[in-house]
Amino acid sequence: MSIVGIDLGTTHCAIAWVDASEGPGAKVVDFPIPQLVRPGEVMARALLPSCIYLASEHELPEQSLCLPWPDSTRTIVGELARWRGAQVPGRLVSSAKSWLCHSGVDRSEAILPWAASDDVVKLSPVDASARLLSHLTSAWGHAHPNAPLSESEVVITVPASFDEVARSLTVSAARKAGLEKFTLLEEPQAAFYDFSAHHRDDLAEALRGVRLVLVVDVGGGTTDLTLIQVASSPQGPALRRIAVGDHLMLGGDNMDAALAHRIEQRLSLGGRRLGIREWNPLLQSSRVAKESLLGADAPEQYHFSIATEGSQLLKGSRSIELTRTEAEQVVLDGFFPLVGPGEVPQRRDRMALQ
Repeated sequence: MSIVGIDLGTTHCAIAWVDASEGPGAKVVDFPIPQLVRPGEVMARALLPSCIYLASEHELPEQSLCLPWPDSTRTIVGELARWRGAQVPGRLVSSAKSWLCHSGVDRSEAILPWAASDDVVKLSPVDASARLLSHLTSAWGHAHPNAPLSESEVVITVPASFDEVARSLTVSAARKAGLEKFTLLEEPQAAFYDFSAHHRDDLAEALRGVRLVLVVDVGGGTTDLTLIQVASSPQGPALRRIAVGDHLMLGGDNMDAALAHRIEQRLSLGGRRLGIREWNPLLQSSRVAKESLLGADAPEQYHFSIATEGSQLLKGSRSIELTRTEAEQVVLDGFFPLVGPGEVPQRRDRMALQ
């Protein structure tokens, strides 16, 4: 029997699985997810961007949206949705997971895309999450017709800081997608399970002298902190989760925006801010730049070519180089500054609207 894990992420989704009959040493296998990457072009990618594009009735030819499995919803999910949404942002649903934990809105109401025009049929955060899970379910079922997810043991990861409402809504989304046998697992706990699996034979030695373990999970839209207490027992280390953080709205999305703002400042637009049609492509380019400059074998710089609007004087294309050092300053120093062990967070009074 297979055990399938689904990471329903803010910016990306992923699937992995193990053959349970192989026992504790079973190898975890990633499942490449087929998706539309351009109209009429389907490719399997390691990650599925958590994006949904709500195309108008005659926007794209019907045959250009065909997937390897039947789909009557005309919902564009994944890489094509992200690419098309950069061009028409008013029809893009993204970061639905962040909306699931947004207590300031009715998360069961059709509110996404936020501030979309009246001609766009909106989705609720629950329905958007269900659409993503439905794509994953269909992709898996197409590749494994004799072992559909509806009949498999499934684990879905959620942030440790999700409240009970957000967890309940995630359950509702999974059931809308046709899943019945599934377990919710906190993401930092999953990361620690992975650490434990890699030290299956020497966990006691790996944790010798350790009394507290801090698990830091920086995701696309959440930064999840979990503190685990380690105690000794005759059977080996006894582990107990004693605290979680609550940085629900901070993650890779914010890093992309911070880099995009840095580039915007360097464009010298005479005090004009970028419009939405300029900002969204820049945001997508900033994500690619971040992954390139902070990844393995990173180049020294990343080239931006940005089409700008405005007066004839300012209109045109601008080219800017972002260096790896500058990206590290914005992302690493900006989000993870070095502080002394005795320093505490600064608290400032908030004024007006935030």
